Amino acid sequence: MSLPPEKASELKQLIQQQLSKMDVHGKIREILAETIREELAPDQQHLSTEDLIKALRRRGIIDDVMKELNFVTDNVDQELPSSPKQPAGFDKQSTLKKTTIDPTRRYLYLQVLGGRAFLEHLQEPEPSPGQVCSTFTLCLHYRNQRFRSKPVPCACEPDFHDGFLLEVHRENLGDGTRMADSTTMLSISDPIHMVLIKTDIFGETTLVASYFLEWRSVLGSENGMSSLTVELMGVGTESKVSVGILNVKLEMYPPLNQTLSQEVVNTQLALERQKTAEKERLFLVYAKQWWREYLQIRPSHNSRLVKIFAQDENGINRPVCSYVKPLRAGRLLDTPRQAARFVNVLGYERAPVIGGGGKQEQWCTLLAFLCRNKGDCEDHANLLCSLLLGYGLEAFVCVGTKAKGVPHAWVMTCGTDGTITFWESLTGHRYIHKPINPDEPPLAEQPKPLHPYRTIGCVFNHQMFLGNCQPSDAVETCIFDLNDESKWKPMSEEAIKSVCAPGATTSLPPFPPLCASTIDASVTSNEIEMQLRLLVSEHRKDLGLTTVWEDQLSYLLSPALASYEFERTTSISSGNEEFQDAIRRAVPDGHTFKGFPIHFVYRNARRAFATCLRSPFCEEIICCRGDQVRLAVRVRVFTYPESACAVWIMFACECAS
Repeated sequence: MSLPPEKASELKQLIQQQLSKMDVHGKIREILAETIREELAPDQQHLSTEDLIKALRRRGIIDDVMKELNFVTDNVDQELPSSPKQPAGFDKQSTLKKTTIDPTRRYLYLQVLGGRAFLEHLQEPEPSPGQVCSTFTLCLHYRNQRFRSKPVPCACEPDFHDGFLLEVHRENLGDGTRMADSTTMLSISDPIHMVLIKTDIFGETTLVASYFLEWRSVLGSENGMSSLTVELMGVGTESKVSVGILNVKLEMYPPLNQTLSQEVVNTQLALERQKTAEKERLFLVYAKQWWREYLQIRPSHNSRLVKIFAQDENGINRPVCSYVKPLRAGRLLDTPRQAARFVNVLGYERAPVIGGGGKQEQWCTLLAFLCRNKGDCEDHANLLCSLLLGYGLEAFVCVGTKAKGVPHAWVMTCGTDGTITFWESLTGHRYIHKPINPDEPPLAEQPKPLHPYRTIGCVFNHQMFLGNCQPSDAVETCIFDLNDESKWKPMSEEAIKSVCAPGATTSLPPFPPLCASTIDASVTSNEIEMQLRLLVSEHRKDLGLTTVWEDQLSYLLSPALASYEFERTTSISSGNEEFQDAIRRAVPDGHTFKGFPIHFVYRNARRAFATCLRSPFCEEIICCRGDQVRLAVRVRVFTYPESACAVWIMFACECAS
């Protein structure tokens, strides 16, 4: 591995210092004189370099130097930042000493030094070495940088000991190389978003807490260091209950030449809070006025799902437009349809509610949704809408109902030719909307809606909010001419911008970037496949059946699984003819082939196997009896950003007819 010139010169300097320290040059001179005296004849005047090195090696000088230099022989590749398993933006090392830093930039070093008072885990027994246990993971986001702590066992006092190096960027063009000073940093209002995730022994994740850390108090501390006690509150219905305390230490690096007075810092923070509160108050006054006008159009509008505000995981009411923002996926996703597939493979889970009484509302901030890897339909719709806006489409989140009046959210895009397309974020399906004309004669042929949506109350994105004021809120008769104010009542775009534009208020959670997957698709596919083979063999053994695996047949199932995923992503079917031809050639005459594909968004083989057995067709394959029974199973894991994945499994058997 070649070193850059500056590193090579630095290494030479270190070696030179060590040689001087050991007085190696003096020793070489002594050995040179001795060698000339003892080994050379009087008529010989020349001593070669090889002769000198032999003499040095014989007297152990070279070995002594090598020991003193103490070279580290670890694998260099482990430290390379381009390791494919390392997600972009994640801090590889957890201590300041080991992290590569640019001396021309300003950094905030955040250390999490343990936790306490996580009383829910007071009775948790200490895990024995090697035992699988529930863990806590802390996820951080600050100004487009993402970090994740090492998982620690759940306990009343979890043993967090992680450090994160956060770069404090300057936003002005041309200032990229200048180091941010105290005054500049005081004007950077972005908080550090901390999300605590609990992962149980089955790999299921739960959102424990979501906290916005105000870091600028460190600018007023004398030595540029500050220790904080962060009290984490629960989420949803438990947002007023403390779940635990984290000990946090903040440090500016390099140290500040000039610190601000604590009074200046406190005044700045108070001013920002005051401005934010005033903007939010004015928007609330406007929203009330808009709602009164909307009800005056038609009293029945009171029952429509027109959602102007929604509660986040901390129980804070925020305008729905603030949950959406154009989001670019970099090189992680290539097309809008691939983005829809990514959102679809993130898990679906309704917000937990204590007791009965209907649905608990909880729209998650994007970081909480991504770190938990699952969320409600609104979380999926907000993310998909953000990604489609990032691809330059005119996208909106729709709020309405499905069959039986169940509240639901989905996404709509408006084409330049007037085509309206609905995107179901939970399945990845797309539907072209063709409205029914209620004024047509009864016998006239009308388009039959293929989508599952029944009513629509409002649509919104990051700049617009429109309430449906057509006589009927049924989706099938709805006209989506959003510029027609007799059909859609708009909110003032200026009013929305005052509270939802980036940087408009300090209470607005910043949007994090997406991270590349850390899952190795091939390794994970093999692991799940081996586990399934074992589970099938054990299941058949319990039934008194032997199991013979046909490896070649298993391999031939791969193209089918790839084809299924390609179809889910692009809505185009391909490669089926080759698969069918290969199977016909592989199965001997007089034998029957049966195959059963199934799709999951989790990687738990035992759970997947239990689900497969509930299908009569799959159980018939797994429990196949007869002559010359050969079984096959193939697993293919397709990875997406944020370690989301689509897992395709196909069971097959061939037996004599």
